[in-house]
Amino acid sequence: MNRRRALKALAGLALCPLCASAGFAAEGAHWSYEGANGPAHWGDVDTASKVCSVGSQQSPIDITGTIKAQLPPLKIAWSRKADTIVNNGHTIQVNFAPGSTLKVGKDDYALLQFHFHHPSEHTFAGKSYPMEVHFVHRNTAGTLAVIGALITAGKSNPVFNKIVATMPAHEGPAVKADPAIDPNKLLPAARGYFRYEGSLTTPPCSEVVNWLVLREPIQVAQADIDAFAKLYPVNARPVQKDNRRFVLSS
Repeated sequence: MNRRRALKALAGLALCPLCASAGFAAEGAHWSYEGANGPAHWGDVDTASKVCSVGSQQSPIDITGTIKAQLPPLKIAWSRKADTIVNNGHTIQVNFAPGSTLKVGKDDYALLQFHFHHPSEHTFAGKSYPMEVHFVHRNTAGTLAVIGALITAGKSNPVFNKIVATMPAHEGPAVKADPAIDPNKLLPAARGYFRYEGSLTTPPCSEVVNWLVLREPIQVAQADIDAFAKLYPVNARPVQKDNRRFVLSS
């Protein structure tokens, strides 16, 4: 746990929603989802990213063999409008101004941003989904809480459709987000979730994340999934070893 706390300082840079176009990694570091700079080599990106290779609480994981527990409800109080949207070279990310919050038990977090992965990063008993959205929160102590929602093809979701219609086609600076992008409408009605201790799923892979993965997926149109996939055919880290971590289920 001491090592986990020591890494919190890295998380501030790693999750700055308006940081360098290199994404969550330190400025100047180069990484990708394939080839010589792919996930198997992220530990060589820079000194801060060594944990990508040697960490014992890495994410994502395959969620299976969960333990039923009395987990607190997720008390979400998010703005109905996003601030900016950016193509950071690794994903499409939507950023938020201060004021959107998440409360889990006694812990309060601020929503920084959400972003997408194709296909899903977490799997359920070996099953993957077409996409996954991560809502990234941080508290004043530097601890992170990330809500993960799986995405499947089905009924059109107006908010995801708006994101796809307005997302920048090329890497570049953040631009003002469409006012119709309401993050609340990217969540399922049921808020049951799985909880485990893990890491960022991109360099520097800091092990400072309380993962809250929703049990129920959301539906979006297949055409919108295909549109995102044209920009990012694969931007998901492979499943990591769970190393006997407990996964609690609400």
